[in-house]
Amino acid sequence: MFDSLKDKLSGFRKDVEETTEEKAEEADEAEAEADAETVEETVETEPAETETTPEPESTDDSDSEDEESSNGRGGFAQKAKSFARGEIVIEEQDVEDPLWELEMALLESDVEMSVAQEMLDGIRNDLVGATRKFSAETGDVVEDALRDSLLSVISVGQFDFDQRVAEADKPLVIIFTGVNGVGKTTSIAKLSRYFEERGYSSVMANGDTYRAGANQQIREHADALDTKFIAHEQGGDPAAVIYDAVEYADAHDIDIVLGDTAGRLHTSEGLMDQLEKIGRVVDPDMTIFVDEAVAGQDAVQRAKEFDEAAEIDGSILTKADADSKGGAAISISHVTGKPILFLGTGQGYDDIEQFDPERMVERLLGDEEEEE
Repeated sequence: MFDSLKDKLSGFRKDVEETTEEKAEEADEAEAEADAETVEETVETEPAETETTPEPESTDDSDSEDEESSNGRGGFAQKAKSFARGEIVIEEQDVEDPLWELEMALLESDVEMSVAQEMLDGIRNDLVGATRKFSAETGDVVEDALRDSLLSVISVGQFDFDQRVAEADKPLVIIFTGVNGVGKTTSIAKLSRYFEERGYSSVMANGDTYRAGANQQIREHADALDTKFIAHEQGGDPAAVIYDAVEYADAHDIDIVLGDTAGRLHTSEGLMDQLEKIGRVVDPDMTIFVDEAVAGQDAVQRAKEFDEAAEIDGSILTKADADSKGGAAISISHVTGKPILFLGTGQGYDDIEQFDPERMVERLLGDEEEEE
């Protein structure tokens, strides 16, 4: 998962490590050179046993020349002194080339441009101008900057999903939106299993009333999970279907209503009108956008437009296990201001995991062992 992006982040870390190692070698050489010059000057200025005449007072010009001479190698000598104290200064020119390479890598990985820019600014601010202890691995310093930057863009809007479910009045109503073919209905089935494992009952409602075969698809999931589902005839009113599911849940003490909706393109005014009507009729507690992680920037743009039309509360990214780039996972939260809630990681009902920004960052930085 996200292997390509992991490799590119690792490449950036190595590039900065190499640059700072070169600086350390230069500083070491400068220190040795400064020490040699000091010894030479000491030998040359040892007092002779003969009578000496007072030296004329030096002029301002000669003092200035001496100062300039000293300052000519002063910056380099200062770096040598820092190195001698076990410190190294990372300067802007040290990271500009690696940052440019990282920017290209992020864009190639389908990270949205504004998100990539915010990440780069954060990394630059963390690294440039700071004096680092060289006893700490430079790679660790860079990894800290990467970790902070990644967390800042993928932690937007995070909330405790399980706590919100636990504290909500029942039945809790969750509506799912997104385009056709991205795994909405399967994600609903997965969440039905997820809730069952946590002691909640659920009912599934097919608000996708215009797609041929939609009723059969959700029926198969409901039968496999031994879960109740509510559906009307094809062409019926989606809001009426979900309203009936809420009434059924209320009458039978069912905890959660999971409502599917038609998956037309986000540019369809009819779909957006349906979502608005569902909002008026049943007033859902949560609206979740579903798309494929492998869709990259297309998923990011769709999430943005669905959020503008239906005000989503969070996202589920399916096919995360097949996504080597990771651009959607990096970008969606930042662009919508709403969190990723779950990642779909396979076809089984248990192949869904709650999205954890900290774990995501560890995964991207290669600090988490992938499960077989």
